[in-house]
Amino acid sequence: MLTRLLNWLQLAALLLANGVFARAQQPFYTDDAHVADLHHWHLESNNEFDFLPGGSFPNLRQDAQTIKFSVGAFRQCEVGMDFPLIIIFNHPGYGLGTPIGLGDVDFSIKYRLHEEKEGSRVPAFTVSLNLEPPTGNPKKQLGSGLMDYYLNWIVEKTLTKKLTLRLNGGATFAGNTLTGAVGIKTRGTILTGGASLVRQFTPKLDLGVEVTSGFTSNLQLGRGQLTEQVGGNYELKKNLTLDFGFVSGQAVGSPRWGYQLGFSKDF
Repeated sequence: MLTRLLNWLQLAALLLANGVFARAQQPFYTDDAHVADLHHWHLESNNEFDFLPGGSFPNLRQDAQTIKFSVGAFRQCEVGMDFPLIIIFNHPGYGLGTPIGLGDVDFSIKYRLHEEKEGSRVPAFTVSLNLEPPTGNPKKQLGSGLMDYYLNWIVEKTLTKKLTLRLNGGATFAGNTLTGAVGIKTRGTILTGGASLVRQFTPKLDLGVEVTSGFTSNLQLGRGQLTEQVGGNYELKKNLTLDFGFVSGQAVGSPRWGYQLGFSKDF
């Protein structure tokens, strides 16, 4: 696992060392420090298709279509919600067949504590709180059956005019990190972390790499997660981007590999 992580960091250096930055969140799991402007809306729609690891058997593949809305409710503060439509493709002999339906809905509030100033060494700081009630059907593996509480800290630093580093660190204090068949199943406190580097290659194209992880105090089967992604955004027109990514993962909590395709729109 350490060797794979080092290989991804080397790939990041090759992609980004030579490279004005545009906002980029989706398709990356690592959140950015930006919040929606006051009384303005942000919309994201994303489809992720995953091939699951052997440890997830009889779950073989999963498709999740997620739609997220957020609005600048106050200055430096946005509120939002997202909901996934999940399809789980199981082994033909499995009794559940191919479950399809709504997963667990997520409600969020995000507050920017400090905005990065040009020429300053101090990065931007943002904190977010997510509440995820058990709206998905746990008997069909579409929901966790638990109320999830997740707190995340976000640090963002512009390294050059075209290169931005983002770091996340958080914890699920109750519940788990499941989205359908993907995630950590263990109840209780789960620590999460992520890092992404994103570079603007052209006025319309941003590309980046990231590593995200999750773990409990006891790294047993089903209790660890490590995912890498290469992805980016292409500006179709002002305030509208096409978002894409290729995902590779380790441990039973991550997809073996998958891809993402979606769009982001500011109003």
